Amino acid sequence: MTTAVAAPFRFFALQVVRTRRLGPSLARVTFAGPDLRAFRSDGLDQSLSLFLPHPGQAEPAVPVELGEGWWQGWRELPDDVRAVMRSYTLRALRRDDEGHTAEIDVDFVLHGLEPDSGIQAGPAARWAAGAAPGDRVLLLGPAVADNRAIRFRPPEDTDLVVIWGDETAVPAACAIVEALPAGTRARVWLQVPHAEDAQDLRTAADAEITWLVGDDTDGPEATLATLRAAQLPPAERPYVWIAGESGCVKRLRRHFVGERGVDRRRVTFVGYWRRGLTEEQLREQG
Repeated sequence: MTTAVAAPFRFFALQVVRTRRLGPSLARVTFAGPDLRAFRSDGLDQSLSLFLPHPGQAEPAVPVELGEGWWQGWRELPDDVRAVMRSYTLRALRRDDEGHTAEIDVDFVLHGLEPDSGIQAGPAARWAAGAAPGDRVLLLGPAVADNRAIRFRPPEDTDLVVIWGDETAVPAACAIVEALPAGTRARVWLQVPHAEDAQDLRTAADAEITWLVGDDTDGPEATLATLRAAQLPPAERPYVWIAGESGCVKRLRRHFVGERGVDRRRVTFVGYWRRGLTEEQLREQG
């Protein structure tokens, strides 16, 4: 039985129904389950918390029966028992004939599992690479469609949308681009490790999408140089959404605000990860 936590979010008990490899470093996992009838989201860059089991566990260990005390109870579980918690974004959802959510897609970056990556794979990447139909997870997600875990919110008077994301932000960025209304002018840069990770996106928007291929060993400098050299269409009221590695995101925000003169109130920037730190370490700092 799932238990509500701080509204408008709640737990959803889900199962894997299918998986699909999108490229050398990206995999899509589709989840379903009766709980999804209560799942509500407007999509875009909807943030989710996913709880995964350790190898050998039938399901993730999260004390949802504690209600709002679940967090403390989860933290007190032994390391080898406590479910792995990772933050992801909703890639897509599909509804049944009655309008209820029937399936959701979550795209995983397979850090450390790409050929010659030189990176040690984390527990979520290992789980996603081996996920199979019937595998059970727990998701902390929205029960209200318009919720604070959606960050992409361009003002109504926006006349140009500018998007940048690294591979961790590609699922959210792709969902945003696909949802842009017809006539929206958009300039999009998406960073992926391999050319085969690039995706064909369908959008009604007037969007120019550039896939930047290569690793991020140079940090934000190469990305910053690329954006500095880019010509943006003339616009009086642009809106900028940038997401990915925290250090790079901060540098790009300074570029758009300080160098291009974009109103800082019209720039949304989200750090999905920080170079050299695990998500657990980030949470401890946070």
